[in-house]
Amino acid sequence: MSSSAALDEPGVRTLSVARPAAHGLLAAGLAAILCAIAFVADGGLSIGRTTPVEMALMLGGGLAVSGVVVLAPRRTRVWGIAPVSLFLLLAGLTAVSVTWAANPSDAWLEANRTLTYAAVFAAAVALAHAAPDRWSAVIGAITLSCVVISAYAVLTKVLPDALNPSETYARLSEPFGYWNSVGLMAALGIPGCLWIGSRRWGHQGCSALAYPAIGLLVLTIMLAYSRGALAAAVLGVAFWFATVPLRLRGAAVLLVGVAGGALMSAWALSQDALTSDRVPIEIQTQTGHQLGLLVVVMLGLLTLAGLAANFALAAHRPTARARRRAGTALLVALALVPVGLAIGLAARQQGLSGSIEDAWTSLTDPDARIPSNDPSRLTAAGSVRARYWDEAWRIFKDHPTAGVGADGYATVRKRYREADGAVRHAHGYLPQTLADLGVVGLLASLALAGVLLASAARAVGLRRRDRGSPYPPERVGLLTLAAIALVFGAHSLVDWTWFVPANAVVGLIAAGWLAGRGPLCAQSDRPQRPLGSLRERLRAGWRDRPRAITAAGVAVVAVLAAWSAWQPLRSVNVGQDAIASLERGDVKAARERADAARDRNPLSIDPLIQLATIESVANRKIQARRALEEAVRLQPANPDAWLQLAEFELNQLNRPAVALTAIRPALYLDPRSSDAVAVFLAAKRKTPSR
Repeated sequence: MSSSAALDEPGVRTLSVARPAAHGLLAAGLAAILCAIAFVADGGLSIGRTTPVEMALMLGGGLAVSGVVVLAPRRTRVWGIAPVSLFLLLAGLTAVSVTWAANPSDAWLEANRTLTYAAVFAAAVALAHAAPDRWSAVIGAITLSCVVISAYAVLTKVLPDALNPSETYARLSEPFGYWNSVGLMAALGIPGCLWIGSRRWGHQGCSALAYPAIGLLVLTIMLAYSRGALAAAVLGVAFWFATVPLRLRGAAVLLVGVAGGALMSAWALSQDALTSDRVPIEIQTQTGHQLGLLVVVMLGLLTLAGLAANFALAAHRPTARARRRAGTALLVALALVPVGLAIGLAARQQGLSGSIEDAWTSLTDPDARIPSNDPSRLTAAGSVRARYWDEAWRIFKDHPTAGVGADGYATVRKRYREADGAVRHAHGYLPQTLADLGVVGLLASLALAGVLLASAARAVGLRRRDRGSPYPPERVGLLTLAAIALVFGAHSLVDWTWFVPANAVVGLIAAGWLAGRGPLCAQSDRPQRPLGSLRERLRAGWRDRPRAITAAGVAVVAVLAAWSAWQPLRSVNVGQDAIASLERGDVKAARERADAARDRNPLSIDPLIQLATIESVANRKIQARRALEEAVRLQPANPDAWLQLAEFELNQLNRPAVALTAIRPALYLDPRSSDAVAVFLAAKRKTPSR
């Protein structure tokens, strides 16, 4: 690629990237795919919305890998095999956990999710091999998608009556239905904005758009009240400035953009209509229109500031000495941030050590005061996560080796919970993995993380042997991708956004590209040899038997994985048809559909509960009871199965003594269940005293 020889370092004039139009089209297409994933899959909790996305990603990832195997030229070494293998090992462990899972149906769904992400990661690795010069399109796509999604999130506050009329909470939550995912999406876009605004090649007008983009992303994080996203963004920005030599230009982008976003956030967070829950829609709309007008003004001013800054830097290029001084000043200012925080904490009544101890207690104590759902939580240390982490830790201590099965935390936590909240995840990769997969899952995850870190260091030139290496544009781009992956990884430590496809796919694309790129010096200056027409490459690839077999095998595995991911959704759909048939009075059709739902997902208790309902309506009590007993045998650690059986014994068969026997396991597995307590008391009252 023509830009590979140009150094993106101080004092060196750079060339423009070859074929910018092709890169722009590719970036726009990939950004459209990422946005579609966000808006179609939603928050990742609806099987009807998530499954089609997972199937498309599995098939698309398999097609990409197969195509690269056939079409890509042979290389002396294939990079990324180790991380892909470890990712597949983690996916296999997730799938195997179905055999011991507390809720094997949920474990199946989690296995589908992990296989989907493995396919995305493998596709990114393969494409980095096949088209290493397309790194700029990947960064552009990630950044553009993050900005578009953040813009939509802010629009839900500007036009709440049209885009989000049923929302009762003030925090930004759309399009995911989860505010921390919105904040993370904005944080993932900030490193790319720094790269776009500080690069020395490309259109000046396009680079100037990085200024308003950062302002919008900062506003999104603040309106989502997402402390985890804010901390992850700060960490990603710190890494970028510590490793990329474009500190002066990057500082101009960051400081101007953050200033605009901070001023806009200060106004927005001072408006009760934008920060209070359950505000009437008329008041929300009125204040939202004011917010929209101010956001437009902010974006316009930041765009003008970006154009002025870029043209000023182009006309009066700072000397190398000035750049070094500016870079040193920025690093010193960055290092002084924790010093300022320490001074502020020391000035408090508790003193420095007391303030740190108080913050740590608020963060880790399950019984600590939970901050209110308003802007004040941005500066609070406390969090409900401590409760979830404590529950996950207690689950792990009781099941240390292999956990309770993938996604089993949601089912088993009911035995350990101290509050009545319905929570599906432990809000952190480490506690979730310990609870679900135990030490085995943790070791697999740590091995994958270690290999990824080594691959990233090799790709971006951060090894000891790489000291003094130049900074061509690609190296700066790869460091930007590393900052994006770092943002996702850091946020995953304090929140479980793994289940949100849009968040995870962005992080995995960045990490996969780094894993597949290989050492920068090994490929950056390698001449591109002509490969012939597409037909010639296809013919040559298929004639190479090992490559053809590998490509066909990958395609078959992708199709089988997509078929497997479809089955739970097919079961849900035909189960809904069974209930609809029952409501029409067609008991025979309802029974047939319930049996079909059971065949398509034999790990779920839902078809059995539906079958029991159908048999009860048909006055076949024995068959209904058998279905519920089978549900208990299928998931004995699930309190819902025992509750259904106890309710049937009490209300349908009028056997309170038997109902008492059935409800006791439900109470043991979920002591705080109001439904189980109600059944127990009703059965106790009806049971004759001895």
